[in-house]
Amino acid sequence: MVGGGGGEEKAVEERSIMDISLKDLSKKLEEFAKARDWEKYHSPRNLLLAMVGEVGELSEIFQWRGEVDKGLPNWEESDREHLGEELSDVLLYLIRLADICGIDLGDAATKKIVKNAIKYPPKVT
Repeated sequence: MVGGGGGEEKAVEERSIMDISLKDLSKKLEEFAKARDWEKYHSPRNLLLAMVGEVGELSEIFQWRGEVDKGLPNWEESDREHLGEELSDVLLYLIRLADICGIDLGDAATKKIVKNAIKYPPKVT
Protein backbone atom coordinates (compact mmCIF):
# COMPACT_ATOMS: atom_id res chain seq x y z
CA MET A 1 0.00 0.00 0.00
CA VAL A 2 1.39 3.37 -1.00
CA GLY A 3 1.58 5.94 1.78
CA GLY A 4 0.37 3.57 4.54
CA GLY A 5 -2.24 4.56 7.07
CA GLY A 6 -5.22 3.06 5.24
CA GLY A 7 -5.68 6.04 2.90
CA GLU A 8 -6.41 3.79 -0.06
CA GLU A 9 -9.09 1.87 1.86
CA LYS A 10 -10.70 5.15 2.95
CA ALA A 11 -10.80 6.39 -0.66
CA VAL A 12 -12.52 3.18 -1.81
CA GLU A 13 -15.02 3.46 1.05
CA GLU A 14 -15.76 7.10 0.22
CA ARG A 15 -16.33 6.24 -3.44
CA SER A 16 -18.69 3.43 -2.55
CA ILE A 17 -20.96 5.77 -0.56
CA MET A 18 -20.73 8.61 -3.06
CA ASP A 19 -23.56 8.88 -5.57
CA ILE A 20 -22.46 9.54 -9.13
CA SER A 21 -24.74 10.96 -11.78
CA LEU A 22 -25.11 9.85 -15.37
CA LYS A 23 -23.69 13.22 -16.36
CA ASP A 24 -20.61 12.61 -14.19
CA LEU A 25 -20.08 9.20 -15.80
CA SER A 26 -20.59 10.71 -19.25
CA LYS A 27 -17.92 13.33 -18.58
CA LYS A 28 -15.49 10.70 -17.26
CA LEU A 29 -16.08 8.55 -20.35
CA GLU A 30 -15.56 11.52 -22.66
CA GLU A 31 -12.29 12.41 -20.91
CA PHE A 32 -11.18 8.75 -21.03
CA ALA A 33 -11.82 8.56 -24.79
CA LYS A 34 -10.15 11.92 -25.49
CA ALA A 35 -7.02 10.98 -23.53
CA ARG A 36 -6.62 7.87 -25.69
CA ASP A 37 -7.68 9.48 -28.99
CA TRP A 38 -10.56 7.00 -29.23
CA GLU A 39 -13.26 9.52 -30.14
CA LYS A 40 -12.85 8.73 -33.84
CA TYR A 41 -13.99 5.16 -33.09
CA HIS A 42 -16.99 6.14 -30.98
CA SER A 43 -19.65 6.26 -33.66
CA PRO A 44 -23.18 5.27 -32.67
CA ARG A 45 -22.86 2.01 -34.63
CA ASN A 46 -19.53 1.04 -33.09
CA LEU A 47 -20.70 1.81 -29.58
CA LEU A 48 -23.92 -0.15 -30.08
CA LEU A 49 -22.04 -3.19 -31.38
CA ALA A 50 -19.57 -2.99 -28.50
CA MET A 51 -22.47 -2.80 -26.04
CA VAL A 52 -24.16 -5.82 -27.63
CA GLY A 53 -20.90 -7.74 -27.21
CA GLU A 54 -20.86 -6.81 -23.54
CA VAL A 55 -24.50 -7.90 -23.15
CA GLY A 56 -23.36 -11.25 -24.56
CA GLU A 57 -20.64 -11.48 -21.92
CA LEU A 58 -23.21 -10.58 -19.26
CA SER A 59 -25.52 -13.30 -20.57
CA GLU A 60 -22.77 -15.90 -20.33
CA ILE A 61 -22.63 -15.38 -16.57
CA PHE A 62 -26.23 -16.57 -16.26
CA GLN A 63 -26.22 -19.04 -19.16
CA TRP A 64 -26.07 -22.35 -17.27
CA ARG A 65 -27.28 -21.29 -13.82
CA GLY A 66 -31.03 -21.72 -14.34
CA GLU A 67 -33.18 -19.43 -12.23
CA VAL A 68 -31.22 -17.26 -9.82
CA ASP A 69 -32.55 -15.99 -6.50
CA LYS A 70 -32.83 -12.27 -5.91
CA GLY A 71 -29.71 -10.96 -4.21
CA LEU A 72 -27.61 -13.88 -5.54
CA PRO A 73 -27.32 -15.53 -2.10
CA ASN A 74 -25.50 -18.64 -3.36
CA TRP A 75 -22.94 -16.88 -5.53
CA GLU A 76 -19.21 -16.72 -4.81
CA GLU A 77 -17.81 -13.24 -4.26
CA SER A 78 -15.67 -13.60 -7.40
CA ASP A 79 -18.81 -14.33 -9.46
CA ARG A 80 -20.55 -11.27 -8.00
CA GLU A 81 -17.52 -9.13 -8.81
CA HIS A 82 -17.46 -10.46 -12.38
CA LEU A 83 -21.18 -9.69 -12.71
CA GLY A 84 -20.59 -6.15 -11.48
CA GLU A 85 -17.85 -5.65 -14.05
CA GLU A 86 -20.01 -6.86 -16.94
CA LEU A 87 -23.01 -4.81 -15.80
CA SER A 88 -20.70 -1.80 -15.63
CA ASP A 89 -19.42 -2.41 -19.16
CA VAL A 90 -22.99 -2.43 -20.49
CA LEU A 91 -23.91 0.70 -18.53
CA LEU A 92 -20.82 2.61 -19.63
CA TYR A 93 -21.34 1.80 -23.32
CA LEU A 94 -25.01 2.79 -23.00
CA ILE A 95 -24.10 6.12 -21.42
CA ARG A 96 -21.45 6.80 -24.07
CA LEU A 97 -23.86 5.87 -26.88
CA ALA A 98 -26.54 8.19 -25.51
CA ASP A 99 -23.99 11.00 -25.18
CA ILE A 100 -22.68 10.57 -28.74
CA CYS A 101 -26.29 10.56 -30.02
CA GLY A 102 -27.12 13.72 -28.07
CA ILE A 103 -29.65 12.00 -25.81
CA ASP A 104 -29.97 13.04 -22.16
CA LEU A 105 -30.32 9.51 -20.81
CA GLY A 106 -31.53 10.57 -17.37
CA ASP A 107 -34.24 12.76 -18.87
CA ALA A 108 -35.24 10.13 -21.44
CA ALA A 109 -35.46 7.42 -18.76
CA THR A 110 -37.55 9.64 -16.49
CA LYS A 111 -39.96 10.42 -19.33
CA LYS A 112 -40.17 6.71 -20.20
CA ILE A 113 -41.10 5.83 -16.60
CA VAL A 114 -43.92 8.38 -16.76
CA LYS A 115 -45.14 6.95 -20.09
CA ASN A 116 -45.04 3.43 -18.69
CA ALA A 117 -46.98 4.51 -15.60
CA ILE A 118 -49.75 5.83 -17.84
CA LYS A 119 -49.66 2.81 -20.16
CA TYR A 120 -49.57 0.30 -17.28
CA PRO A 121 -51.53 1.77 -14.36
CA PRO A 122 -51.44 -0.10 -11.05
CA LYS A 123 -54.23 -2.59 -10.50
CA VAL A 124 -56.84 -1.35 -8.07
CA THR A 125 -58.19 -4.08 -5.81
